[in-house]
This record gives sequence, structure tokens and C-alpha cells, in this order.
Amino acid sequence: MTESHSLHHVHPNHLLAGLPADILALLTPHLTTHALKQGHVLYEAGDEVELVYFPHSGMVSLLSVMQNGKAIENATIGREGVVGAMAGLGLYTSMVRAVVQLPIVTSRISSARFRQVTAHCRAIENLCIRYNEVLLTQARLTAACNGLHPVEARFCRWLLQSADRAESNTLPLTQELLSEMLGVRRTSVTDVAGRLQREGLIMFSRGVIQILDRPALEAMTCECYRALIDQSAMLGTRALSSV
Repeated sequence: MTESHSLHHVHPNHLLAGLPADILALLTPHLTTHALKQGHVLYEAGDEVELVYFPHSGMVSLLSVMQNGKAIENATIGREGVVGAMAGLGLYTSMVRAVVQLPIVTSRISSARFRQVTAHCRAIENLCIRYNEVLLTQARLTAACNGLHPVEARFCRWLLQSADRAESNTLPLTQELLSEMLGVRRTSVTDVAGRLQREGLIMFSRGVIQILDRPALEAMTCECYRALIDQSAMLGTRALSSV
């Protein structure tokens, strides 16, 4: 019989913390903890997903990669989620590049072992499917934001998302990285960052951005920032409610 109490106070990853104790016990013996640096690539597009990651902190970006090598971010994952969960439903080839954008500590499990657990646990199978819905929704909102909203609003959204995931207002982010994530020229990022710095909203130097006035950034971002928070919360709750 499934225990009803949550282990959120025990595990830093929200999905694992929300699992009933007996279901979490199926995964725990196979989970190992690792610290990964910014820039570490978990998978390239076309790679077989060999490991599934449950972040404790930091942020992983999922990027669509074009034939010319250019890439743009379509979703981010922090401690609220899981990277590579669909590998639990069968042999799975990544369609995106998954890269650590903010240094992470993560629990990970081999995909082969994760599939074995999923095959005998409908709750874990449902979790994989539901969280994939979270990522698809995030990708749709991000695509709409990239196509419809000005660079300044998107820049503010990305900073706020990153600060939420890092749980810090100081972020190790370069202008080059930001231009790739937003799919714009570096000069556009330089112009926006310079303007926000002159207005006292951020401090930008040597690959580090410090948010000085979060309320002002929230006022300048588009509605997509709040929509992403609301959609992720709703779908994340739905994912756990299926367990």
C-alpha cells in the first residue's frame, strides 16, 4: 500500500520529494549525487539518453540546435524537475542539447535502471509523461515569447528565471551566453544590459550579473515570466497528483 506522506523536507529535488516513501525507495538505491560545472553538456541532440538527472540546485537549459550550429533555448529545468525522464519509457534519443547553465548538484540514475523501475511502477511512468507536458508547455511559451516580445523584456524574463533557479540575485552569466539563449546578436544583449545597468537595475561585470532591483525587472518583463511560473506550478502539481 502506498504511503501518503510527502518527503519534501528530505530531498532537495521537488519531484523526488513529492513521491510517497515506498515509491521513492525504488529509486533511492540507484541514485548517486554529483556536482556539475556551468557549461557541462549532459546530452547533444541525437545522443542516446544514458542518464536521468534530478537537479537539487542550479539550472539546465534545453536548446534546439540548427544545422549551422546556432542554438536557442526552449526550456529550463531546476530543482522542480527532471532531465531525460522520457528515457524511462523506452530507448530514448535526445532531440535537444541539454547543458548546465548554472552550476548544479544533481541526483542521477542510469536510464537502463530507471526503465526497470518505471516498468514496474505506474506512478513513475505517469510522472515521466506529466513532466514531459511541463516541458512542452514551457517550450510553447518560450517560442511565443521569442517571436512576439522585444529583446529587453525577454532579457528580463531570462534573468528572473535564472535567479529563481539559482535562488540568488548573483548569476555567473556572460553576454555571449545570454545572446545564445535569447537567439539575438551579442550587441543587442550589450545594449540592453548597459541600459539596465545605467538605470540601476543590474550590475554587469566580468561574466557576473547582479540583480539590484528585482521589482523593477519584474515590471519590465513580459507576461511570459508569470505565465511560465503559473503553468509550471499547475502542471507540476498535476504530475505529482498522478503518483
